[in-house]
Amino acid sequence: MSSTLETIKKYIRKYLIKHGKQRVFVRKVHVAEKKWLYKRRSRNVEMDDKTVVFETFMGRQYGCNPRAIYEYMLSDPRFKDFKYIWIFNDPKSKTDLFPQLEGVETLSKEDRAYYGKMASAKYVITNSNLDYGVTPGEGQVFLQTWHGTPLKRLRCDIAAEHGNAINSIDEIHSKNNLDVVRYDYFLSPSPFATDKFRTAFNLEALGKATILTETGYPRNDILFNYREEDVVKLKEELGIPADKKVILYAPTFRDNKHDGKDYVYDLRMDMDLMKRELGDEYVMLFRVHYFVADNFDFTKYKGFVYNVTALDDISQLYIISDLLITDYSSVFFDFANLRRPIVFYMYDKEDYADDIRGFYIDLEELPGPIVTEEKDLISEIKNIDPDKWTDKFNEFNKKYNPYEDGNSSKRVVELLFGK
Repeated sequence: MSSTLETIKKYIRKYLIKHGKQRVFVRKVHVAEKKWLYKRRSRNVEMDDKTVVFETFMGRQYGCNPRAIYEYMLSDPRFKDFKYIWIFNDPKSKTDLFPQLEGVETLSKEDRAYYGKMASAKYVITNSNLDYGVTPGEGQVFLQTWHGTPLKRLRCDIAAEHGNAINSIDEIHSKNNLDVVRYDYFLSPSPFATDKFRTAFNLEALGKATILTETGYPRNDILFNYREEDVVKLKEELGIPADKKVILYAPTFRDNKHDGKDYVYDLRMDMDLMKRELGDEYVMLFRVHYFVADNFDFTKYKGFVYNVTALDDISQLYIISDLLITDYSSVFFDFANLRRPIVFYMYDKEDYADDIRGFYIDLEELPGPIVTEEKDLISEIKNIDPDKWTDKFNEFNKKYNPYEDGNSSKRVVELLFGK
């Protein structure tokens, strides 16, 4: 029965992708239903000044900025009597990740208690979209940490003729506005990001421009505070040989590639060749965007490719990686804090710039070589010279990572709770 229901849902999704008017109508009804349900289930709920709700990537992970803020609060005795609630799609799969379980509640958005729990919290902290039914009550504080510095254009800055595989540009604007009006604070890692967020999230028009605050990203604190034993321990947990260098491959998804259920991604990388040419010296950690996480099987490359997409916190992968390969993902902004080599594999650079998203920055600013042909990728990896990019890293981090110093979590907590 469940497979039949899933098949029906898939056909409905495909139909709505092709029929914009019907899709907009269904979404409006869906949002209205959620708001009504939230109002009903939160009607008699009292807010608790010492309850904090955390959510990462719409319940998919225990990581990113919310995790860093949460773990900082655990280390601060001022918050020893606070109550913490984490929202997950599958709570049972996450509980073994927590540094302590006492005083922590986990639940799913599908739980009947979800809306009531959201209404009970003084503080709600997320790094992505919240459920559209959730409506801030009097005295509540909503923090949007976001999850990266933008290279590619976001939301309301995407060109009007583009949209994406499942939304027109008007729908993107509408969904953005529904989400953003709820936040009291919006974190920014730099003046550059502040400027781009202001337009991308339509903050001026929504009367929300003042919610932006430049603190740096809490998730990057680990890049300044990790110890060598942390690196050794994580490599052991992942089964990575101690005598091999580590390549982290972290591409993003493509907005215009969708199969009716999920976004899809064309790898465009010959893993047989990569293993043959690099396997004696390197292993590769494969980490894709959660939109396309289930599309790959690297069983035949065991010992060379390690699929780490399921690991919740990518920051842990940065500290064990000697080199990053990416394309348009914002991961390189964070990784640049380590000043380790980065190769940009942009095989569809012209299409991405002109037809899919477009860029906020001049690609000449990137602190690493840009490769557009697969045949050149291995050569760049073998011959990369970190010293060649020293000046680029200095300029890049000064502009895009000016607040990253290992203390962003502290600044954010002081912003929310006072010193």
